[in-house]
Amino acid sequence: MQGFQILFAAPIFSVQLLIDGILIGAIFALAAYGMALVWGVMKIINFAQGEFVILGGFIAFAFINTGIHPFLGVPLAAVSLYIIGWFLYRLVIVRIVEKDLFISILATFGISIFMQQIMNQIFGADVQTAESGMGTWFLFNNNVTVLQIKVVSFVIALVIGACLALFMKKARLGQAIRATAQNARAARILGIDTDKVYSTTFALNAAICGATGALVLMIWVIQPFMGLAYTIRSFMIVIVAGIGNVAGVIVAGLGLGAVENFAGFILGTEFQAAFVFSLLVVILVWRNFLLKLKRSYLE
Repeated sequence: MQGFQILFAAPIFSVQLLIDGILIGAIFALAAYGMALVWGVMKIINFAQGEFVILGGFIAFAFINTGIHPFLGVPLAAVSLYIIGWFLYRLVIVRIVEKDLFISILATFGISIFMQQIMNQIFGADVQTAESGMGTWFLFNNNVTVLQIKVVSFVIALVIGACLALFMKKARLGQAIRATAQNARAARILGIDTDKVYSTTFALNAAICGATGALVLMIWVIQPFMGLAYTIRSFMIVIVAGIGNVAGVIVAGLGLGAVENFAGFILGTEFQAAFVFSLLVVILVWRNFLLKLKRSYLE
């Protein structure tokens, strides 16, 4: 392929792709951490994850249009999505907690379709972006370019992830969330309000997605029907890393960003989304094979 030939002829392109992939991988990991949180605590696969990300971007875009700096859109989008996530929990999610996993998939998939249509009606179907006002670094004799906004977003994503990990470990509510994830029934016996834990967990996930969407707005573009790609990426990262493995989520997110970047360069950007979906299928088949192998060994 022509992409392979270019990479062999000019290895510096590999450096460019690797740096870009790692930087954007942190954004994927941040959204995936929220999905892993909901999945681990509430046993729900949130198929509206990507729509939360896009909605966070649109809310940040609305705030930016009022004249505030784009970076202020990150906390504002997070707070707004926290409130929206809490209301969605009270309206819908509370009715499917501890139900069959398939029911949660159908319910959250319905939420995703509803959110797509609402965003389309309110914000329109046009793609939107926001200028961060930051410049570009030129490395390796100007052969590699690094957008400063990507580096800043990378740092913000890592800081948010570190703060969440610290919250889960040190804060009383975070410890209650961890206890509920391990055994919800035992947590209730010990006096933990699991309903409060579930509502906080779902709202916290929405807030993470809101911050992620605000960062996406400054790096790429958003559009009401682009959420599925972020849902698939998050799902893939959680499958690879495992639930509750924060370090694994980060590594898997960075790896996915790099692999996807190389695939887009080699196969062409028009096949990049197809590559992500195909990779998910391969991972699911492989995990299923390993599970059957493990069962046959135990028997």
